[in-house]
Amino acid sequence: MRFPFLFLVPALVSPAGADLRRDLEPFLEQHCYDCHDDFDPEAGLNLLDLKFDPEIETNREAWEKVFHRVESGEMPPKKEKRPEAGARTGFLKTLKTPLITADKKDILTNGRVHSRRLTAEEYENTLHDLLGIDLPLAQYLTAETSEGFETAADHQQISHFHLDNYLRTADKALDEAFSRVLKKEDTFLNDLSAKDLIPKRRGNYRGPELRDGKAITWALTLQFTGRITPTAVPQTGWYRVTIKNAEAINPGPDKVVWGTLQTGSGFSSEPLLFTAGIIEATPEPKDFTFDTWMLQDHLLVFTPDEPVKHRGPSQGGNITFGKMDLEKMGVAGIRYDGIKIERIYPNAQRWEVRQSLFPGLDPKLTTTGGDQPGATLNRLIKNFASRAFRRPVTNEEILPYQQLARNTLNEGKTFPESLRDGYHALLCSPKFLTFVEKPGQLDDYALASRLSYLLWKSQPDRQLHKLAEEGTLRDPAILHQQIERLLADPKSQRFLASFTNQWLDLRNINFTQPDPKRFPNYDITLEQSLLAETRTFINELITKDLPVTNLLKSDFTFLNTRLQKHYGLNDLPVTPGQGLQKLPITPTRRSGVLMQGSILKVTADGSVTSPVIRGIWVNERILGVEIPPPPPGIPAIEPDIRGAVSIRDQLAKHSKSITCAGCHDKIDPSGFALESFDPIGQFRTAYGRQKNAAKVDPSGITPDGVPFQIFNGWRDIYVSRPKVLAEAFAKQILKYGTGGEIRFSDQAHLDQITTLAAAKNFGLKSLIHAALTSEIFLTK
Repeated sequence: MRFPFLFLVPALVSPAGADLRRDLEPFLEQHCYDCHDDFDPEAGLNLLDLKFDPEIETNREAWEKVFHRVESGEMPPKKEKRPEAGARTGFLKTLKTPLITADKKDILTNGRVHSRRLTAEEYENTLHDLLGIDLPLAQYLTAETSEGFETAADHQQISHFHLDNYLRTADKALDEAFSRVLKKEDTFLNDLSAKDLIPKRRGNYRGPELRDGKAITWALTLQFTGRITPTAVPQTGWYRVTIKNAEAINPGPDKVVWGTLQTGSGFSSEPLLFTAGIIEATPEPKDFTFDTWMLQDHLLVFTPDEPVKHRGPSQGGNITFGKMDLEKMGVAGIRYDGIKIERIYPNAQRWEVRQSLFPGLDPKLTTTGGDQPGATLNRLIKNFASRAFRRPVTNEEILPYQQLARNTLNEGKTFPESLRDGYHALLCSPKFLTFVEKPGQLDDYALASRLSYLLWKSQPDRQLHKLAEEGTLRDPAILHQQIERLLADPKSQRFLASFTNQWLDLRNINFTQPDPKRFPNYDITLEQSLLAETRTFINELITKDLPVTNLLKSDFTFLNTRLQKHYGLNDLPVTPGQGLQKLPITPTRRSGVLMQGSILKVTADGSVTSPVIRGIWVNERILGVEIPPPPPGIPAIEPDIRGAVSIRDQLAKHSKSITCAGCHDKIDPSGFALESFDPIGQFRTAYGRQKNAAKVDPSGITPDGVPFQIFNGWRDIYVSRPKVLAEAFAKQILKYGTGGEIRFSDQAHLDQITTLAAAKNFGLKSLIHAALTSEIFLTK
């Protein structure tokens, strides 16, 4: 029994929320307090004693969660008495207005997102574009979070460890840039014939065979086979590697012999290898060229990736050529004329690096600074600071950096050394490392940076800077024009890779290794093909402004012969040797990202699948439904690795608890639907090949009560709800681009975004345009 007078005790209610709390009381009393009182509150939520004071952030967040749970129908639990429609609507309406008012006030005062710093990727790209270098730098910086977006301000940290790494990395970047200008640039060209690839000393030989003037790399079972010792490079740097006139020997049914080109020491003492590229050799000779970063003394390791049955034998830990004809034995191989290796600088030529460091200065004066080196230092540092800080700088704020450089010069250091010290200090300044934004509307310079770091992952270029200087970037027509320009530029491929890595978790593709006994055909070639398939597919949706429903169901796909075999789509006309090809496909077959192997791989652990993991992933990444973490003390569900016990049976017991049922009503349907696909994305009907293997049951009921029998049925339900998919995608873009979360008061802006995109059939590019011209993106 409840005592109404207890609810009016002033200590429980803030004065500002007393009247509203009384209006909410009847609904709370009838539908909430049985589970969320002060005796044994479910999920730790005690609504009985919860004040209503939305001016306090934690209090507002608690009531926002109450609102969302009631709005979605998750609360009260479905097993309990359901509230009448009028009572539910009245409760939500009464709660919504003051929460929106308080949230807008907080945004106006503090901004919607906390200040954030450059991510490791953004820092590297910025130094590349600022200095004209191409040195990989992210490896020297503190690793970013592997959960959610790296740009999320609330998850970012900065410590003395971070700052020390920034100092060291800036040193490396400046050393590389000044060295290229002031010293002789490293050059290297090694054009090796097939004969040149065979070393004179061949103890413990693992390299190619020389036959009839051609080099042949065979598919062998021997470890570290394929290493080519004459290809070692003298300096660390970027190299352009060309495999000349490569052709397939004994190709499989797909008319291809796939090969992997890697770099490394090639020896067991240093086993780590780095993938440079994938080769798709056919009987027709063809050159294959790759740009790859190689460490000093590292060499090329070139091996065919073919099933074990197409591999050849080895004897005594060595390769015995001449004693057996591997070609006649049916062993797969790749024949080629030779290899060309050339040192390159892919980001900028030497004169461009000089212009970045010494703009407007005669090349003859780069070592002296001219007759007035102090004045030259002042000019160059101010110019560099404006570029590094991504906005004009005042004489007052730049003075300490100029003074540092002049002091270094007065101490007897050279002009380049003095200039370098000033640049180094600028690259460690908070104004370079962080985004300087004030609450409210972004100024044009801040908007240029936010736009550029979203779509290029780097600093604004001259055109964006000029528009910001003119104060015209916020003009809707100009802003749309710039979004279109940035998306069309090759630098947008950085955005494509980074966004798909984080939104779709493609960065975790090799986080787990599939069991080689159960999945013997999973290798580097397949993994790289899966990644390329998804990125190419998303790029197509954006470039062609295709409807967001294509994320779930499309009438086209991208395949090469390896993917064709993996998916069992042998009837499709895939041309060998042509890489990924866009092909029409019946939508009931493999279409949409959820049926792509990359997604099915990153949502599994390599051995088994979990409908919970996949269900949470689909809800949060595709449907826009946030799933809260499980309450304390709730154990994880571990699938039976033997495949004898259905995961559905295990979850049925787990979900009987009211505490668990609310979330599992949302999680399980999409998770069960995807159980028809194994950990590497192949279709299955059972959890193993043994006779007693449990059968897969992909049926379910959506949270709003719509039943389905198979994945295609679940998919069709949500394809008919394009606004849901569009809003979910817009949320992802905005969270990624602003570094902030979607706020309670943002729903009106999200509705406007989807309304604008609806006029263009919810195209992905239209959604990006609408999101990037919304108030959410245009304000801090």
